[in-house]
Amino acid sequence: MANRDKLSPRQQNILKYVWEYWSDSGRPPTIREIGGAVNISSTSVVNYNLNKLEERGFLEREAEVSRGLKLTDQAMNLFESARKVIRQATEMVHVPLLGDIVAGEPVHLGNEDFSTYDEEDAIDVSGAMLPGRAEKLFALRVRGNSMIDAMVNDNDIVIMQPVTEANNGDMVAVWLPMDNEMTLKYFYREGDQVRLQPANPTMKPIYVHSSNVEVQARVMMVMRQTA
Repeated sequence: MANRDKLSPRQQNILKYVWEYWSDSGRPPTIREIGGAVNISSTSVVNYNLNKLEERGFLEREAEVSRGLKLTDQAMNLFESARKVIRQATEMVHVPLLGDIVAGEPVHLGNEDFSTYDEEDAIDVSGAMLPGRAEKLFALRVRGNSMIDAMVNDNDIVIMQPVTEANNGDMVAVWLPMDNEMTLKYFYREGDQVRLQPANPTMKPIYVHSSNVEVQARVMMVMRQTA
């Protein structure tokens, strides 16, 4: 199957114009209209590029007909996919803000259920910025400065993906059930222990037995908050 990468810039412009014209008017443009739109004065040059688009499977042509162009399913799928990506990128997505998480020494938060979304408290995020599927993400407001070298400051918002496992180096929200505490740190597994590493040179890492660590979520994005 042909793909758009094999088209010259001129052919891409022609194909894009044909699709836009068809979308607006419900019919294809003439050769002269195409030439005027893409700055080609010679109808033979337009014809040459239309033939190339036909060879690559993007157009069908009916000879001796003024508007005898038809976009193929391949071309329609190409532009519909692009339009879908643009629409998703420009849409604002509501990500539930579940509350605060302390980025410092662990403190008692109570046995919060961080997988329960609160529809009444949400933040709007551009779809272009969101990693993964938005319906599986939630947000927390950071309290504390233990992750400042990771560009996570007090009052920033972190977009979280619920997970139960973490790789070394992941920034995660972890629940310490034996201590009844929650914290935000870098995760490192070291034998039967886990090192929860702050990103602040003034703070020491926290070492806990792996049986006392429950990974709740992974940080996917940080939204900086300015005063």
